[in-house]
Amino acid sequence: MSKNKMDEVKNMKGSKTSNINNDNNNSNSSDFDLKNQSGILQENGHKDKTKENSRVWEIDFLRGIALLLMIYFHLIFDLKEIYNFNVDYTTGFNAFTGRAAGTLFVLLAGVSCTFSRNNLKRGLKILALAILITLVTYFYNPDMIILFGVLHFLGISILLYSFLRKLDVIPLAILGTVIFILGNPVKNITLDYDYLFIFGLTSDKFVSADYYPLIPWLGIFIYGIVIGKLLYKEKKSIFSFNVKFNVERNIISWLGRHTLPIYMLHQPLLILLIGLFKKIVV
Repeated sequence: MSKNKMDEVKNMKGSKTSNINNDNNNSNSSDFDLKNQSGILQENGHKDKTKENSRVWEIDFLRGIALLLMIYFHLIFDLKEIYNFNVDYTTGFNAFTGRAAGTLFVLLAGVSCTFSRNNLKRGLKILALAILITLVTYFYNPDMIILFGVLHFLGISILLYSFLRKLDVIPLAILGTVIFILGNPVKNITLDYDYLFIFGLTSDKFVSADYYPLIPWLGIFIYGIVIGKLLYKEKKSIFSFNVKFNVERNIISWLGRHTLPIYMLHQPLLILLIGLFKKIVV
């Protein structure tokens, strides 16, 4: 082969190698650009954990307040019903804390359902814990059994969300209002049996120390779904000002993030602590 031919072959190989390297560089650059545009990578090449761990701070904060109110109400309830202290939980501020806590829990549960992708799993988990509470309260004291408390209600309602989510905002709001308004008429109906107790229809002999029937409470839960659909379409805080409560520094928001385990443990602890206090001090 002549010298000129050999030079031509070398030039062609060099040109191909250069083109391949350029294509690889362009491909890597394109991939990096796409990843940056989607927010997956930061400049240092690590995942953006801020977006992954972002939470709607006001939901956690309000849920923490609801938990504190419920703990206070249960403290007064236990003092009266278990240890016979001269306190009243049926009127005034004490009664208000119980109603406010229940309303907040149910409303926020409806909002939270619009965020979650695992509502079936969440609903079944909460319902299983609710059944456990029924068994424990029955063996502790049959007169204080909890047949359909707030966890029973939330478990059923979260499972129903799979059907409710398909409705538009206006039909949802109408349905929630109808169920809520039916609360008083249903409450005044007395049956000879308790088979429909989950709907609020009971006999005079029905007992449940904690009771959240679907009528009217499902109406409040549905209002929460409506709020989630209207105000939290982007699944982020609705407040534009920079007031984000760091869960590591804010005890109320921390409580709001750990509501379920604290709820499960707070009653046994309250009963134990009150018993110890009564033995030591009283």
